[in-house]
Amino acid sequence: MKHWSLVTIGLVAYSLGVIATAPATLVDAGLQRISQGKLRLVEAQGTLWSGSGQIEIRDAGGRTGVAKSFAWRMLPASLLRGHLVCEVELEQATQSFPVTISLSRIELTNADISLPAAALGLGVPKLAPLGLSGELLLHVASLSIERGQMHGSAALQWRDAGSVFTPISPLGDYEVNFDGEGATVHLLLRTIQGPLQLDGKGSWTNGGSPNFLGIARVPPQHQQQLDPLLRLIAVERGAGTFALQIE
Repeated sequence: MKHWSLVTIGLVAYSLGVIATAPATLVDAGLQRISQGKLRLVEAQGTLWSGSGQIEIRDAGGRTGVAKSFAWRMLPASLLRGHLVCEVELEQATQSFPVTISLSRIELTNADISLPAAALGLGVPKLAPLGLSGELLLHVASLSIERGQMHGSAALQWRDAGSVFTPISPLGDYEVNFDGEGATVHLLLRTIQGPLQLDGKGSWTNGGSPNFLGIARVPPQHQQQLDPLLRLIAVERGAGTFALQIE
């Protein structure tokens, strides 16, 4: 029994040594595989244990869309609890946030991530030609992914929304709430403030495409400036009312 205990300790020590010295470039290979090429880590420095680089969000064609400075640090003591905690720091974030990894589960808590509005066009290609502007702020209270199942909630705000196709700026501030229930994520869009009123709801099932129906309402005094923009992506249902279908 003592012999096997020593062997186990030796294997654990060896594994930790491999992780501590393995190059940070291996993170890119993992991100590329999990995201099917939509997430990449370039200019990687350091090791798997602690490193930094530029994380890129890419479009379906593999071209770079948005890049942010990214750094991570593993917490070895967390292994004693049967999982691995990684502290993540992103450019312009007010504080780091933990990512907890186990054999079958990944969990994020208290994560705040900011991105330019152009990132919307990477997730929804239909929006890419609109030249969107403003800032996206994603807050993840608690979200876990396990065997294709997602549980938890997150909120995405689009502040000072704008487009090159309209002189009105900003169009408003908007929020999308995400609620994960197993294989399906439910989406709810609402307007916080602004002349362009947007609301809608939809869902996204693992392995499928998003299914979303949104309604845009434009007050009479802004219809001349905003109707041409909305006709590019939505179907006019009446004076100042448009329906946007994504599926």
